[in-house]
Amino acid sequence: MKYLILGAGPAGLTVATKLRQKGITDFLVLEREETAGGLCRSVNIDGSPLDIGGGHFLDVRRPRVNEFLFSFMPEDEWDKYNRDSRIVVKGNTVNHPIEANIWQMKIEDQVEYLKSIAIAGCNIGTAKPEAFVDWIYWKLGDKIADDYMIPYNQKMFNKELNQLGTYWLEKLPNVSFEETLLSCLQKKAYGTQPGHAQFYYPKKYGYGEVWLRMAESIRSNIEYNKSVKKIDFNTKTVFTSDGEKYQAEEIITTVPWMEFDNIVGMPEDIEDSIKELKFSSIQTEYFPENLDTSCQWIYYPDLNLSYHRILVRHNFCHNSKGYWTETNSERIDMEKLNDNFKYMNQYAYPLNTIKKPEIMKRLLGWSKEKGVIGLGRWGEHQHYNSDVTVDLAMKLADTLN
Repeated sequence: MKYLILGAGPAGLTVATKLRQKGITDFLVLEREETAGGLCRSVNIDGSPLDIGGGHFLDVRRPRVNEFLFSFMPEDEWDKYNRDSRIVVKGNTVNHPIEANIWQMKIEDQVEYLKSIAIAGCNIGTAKPEAFVDWIYWKLGDKIADDYMIPYNQKMFNKELNQLGTYWLEKLPNVSFEETLLSCLQKKAYGTQPGHAQFYYPKKYGYGEVWLRMAESIRSNIEYNKSVKKIDFNTKTVFTSDGEKYQAEEIITTVPWMEFDNIVGMPEDIEDSIKELKFSSIQTEYFPENLDTSCQWIYYPDLNLSYHRILVRHNFCHNSKGYWTETNSERIDMEKLNDNFKYMNQYAYPLNTIKKPEIMKRLLGWSKEKGVIGLGRWGEHQHYNSDVTVDLAMKLADTLN
């Protein structure tokens, strides 16, 4: 075929659907699962949908993306929410982000945080450090670093934080002492809103429903239960675990690069660099109890708790109850196993390690020259939300003939 698309998650489905809308039908999508949606799949648990890949919502900030998705699942089938997320830290429950909501803490804690922010490196003009942990202290001050950012990142990503780079943290604002003081005095938040400040979520379904409908629109161009294990760059051919092989003029891959057990035709140094890419695996676990809160999700930096975040299902999913936790696979407490529904996402978050930009620039550049394009969270090894992934996939489809 002309185009072979690996993976039927948001990235692969969007490219495929846009090709069909352009009148291009000579393409095929291979998906290793028995259903579409990737990390955004939903299943019915306890009478209501649960998103097995963790918390996935549709951000309102990309009208072109939303218009595209609404063509499969009309806007009147979605609810629109104002984000309400909280952080439980040292006996305080505050809104996210922490630096904008210190005013919600106990007064004695506000004083300690203000003292810490006043002498943070970025506020007193010390040189910016290169190591991840040092950078966090420099940017946010000792209290936010010790109480929240360091333990939370250890729980979510990896306990060895200095293997991470700081390039992806540049978007964090400086925590201004003056603005934080005014915030505490005036008892209101300051600064820019975090991502998903407003978001859509389906009224009757889980987030996975929109991807099922998109897949249905191209059902004749998708093959399920096809796990790709080998890729030959010389012939642009892939081989699946069941012995099938598929050849195309161009391949678009949205699957993790480390999933290829056998790579033919790639320079050895580039292939070896794939082994240096890191990722974290996350288990979602469902609990049927309702929580006495109005928020949709809560962050927990406390290292004594195995999970790092919970999603309060009954506050965004109609006619549902309970919540689910997200726990890094390295932190699962084997002594507290139970019969709750659980799902392990082997590939949850790409890690922003120090060498990753260099590795991916060379890998993606060389592969593209050979007619293989990496796309999306795993094809590009970037921590993209689904709306960003759809936007990138739409832009790629616009360039394909």
